[in-house]
Amino acid sequence: MSDLKLFTPTRVGAVELKNRIVMAPLTRNRARAEDDAPFEIHAKYYGQRAGAGLIITEASQISPQGKGYAWTPGIHSEAQVEGWRRVTDAVHAKGGKIVLQLWHVGRISHPVLQPGGADPVAPSAIAANSKTFDGERFVDTPRPRALAVDEIPGIVADYRNAAENAKRAGFDGVEVHAANGYLIDQFLRDGSNKRDDQYGGSVENRVRFLREVMDAVVSVWGGDRVGVRLSPFSNANDIADSDPQATFSHVIKVLNGYGLAYLHLVEGQTGGPRDIPEGGDLAALYGLFDGARMGNNGYDRASAIDAVKADTLDLVAFGRPFISNPDLVDRLLQDTSLNALDPDTLYGGGEKGYTDYPSLAEGSIAAE
Repeated sequence: MSDLKLFTPTRVGAVELKNRIVMAPLTRNRARAEDDAPFEIHAKYYGQRAGAGLIITEASQISPQGKGYAWTPGIHSEAQVEGWRRVTDAVHAKGGKIVLQLWHVGRISHPVLQPGGADPVAPSAIAANSKTFDGERFVDTPRPRALAVDEIPGIVADYRNAAENAKRAGFDGVEVHAANGYLIDQFLRDGSNKRDDQYGGSVENRVRFLREVMDAVVSVWGGDRVGVRLSPFSNANDIADSDPQATFSHVIKVLNGYGLAYLHLVEGQTGGPRDIPEGGDLAALYGLFDGARMGNNGYDRASAIDAVKADTLDLVAFGRPFISNPDLVDRLLQDTSLNALDPDTLYGGGEKGYTDYPSLAEGSIAAE
């Protein structure tokens, strides 16, 4: 084993990891169409990638209302729990650790994806300049309906139920998705939250929904098996805030009260440039957090090694490299070539571009 710190074991909350390389959550749109459940190919896919110190699953909706894209998995039905149990069994059989990412998309949805053709919900009735996939084509996300105060406890209860289902499915913990312009992020940002009640206005009020979700999820798992994903400076899904440094500084201070396993930050734009806007300071945000720090966005072998060696990060999440390299950890350890990614098979479909990428032992797919 290399003496490079990136490849050494660590403990994150209550979870022992064999290395500090994380498989990032990656939406692949391959859930069973009739019930949004994972099935055999998901067990194979995640099992192939169990060399990661930690796997974070693709985002999984906590309720039918939380769905925003066709063929994405959920964690709110018995069929979904059973499907995810196959996944956790496959990962654990290979010595891996895996957490489920809990997701409610809020306004990033469409009536054709909602129960009864209902309008998507959000903190405020403000449309996002964004698109979603309805199973046939990409469509504009419409103007959502603002949630009534008395509806919010029901959504919090959905998070609690989803957390309980994740435990029944055999996961090692959960990650609360509070990033990338989805429902929790929509409450946090003053560009999408124009409420004048206890959930809007001041940053203390805008963080209230996240606090209630964390109360629910931590009551199920304990803080040491819960992580949170934030994207402070990303404008994904048309999200914006007038002072993200101040907003997310407050958010992180609130999260410290839960004794969390880790904080997962998208650095810069989601899946895009790592640039931080004027007034933004990632190091300061990481410095506020009391637990393990996980960085995500565009890391390669060298930058990941450097970040962990310098104690800037405790964990590094890799996204697309894990899609085309099931044995990514071995490839990084040996400093060898990576398989080329086939962009045409990222979303939807079956095993092609999903479970058929070769390991080093099987040969590599060269970049063109």
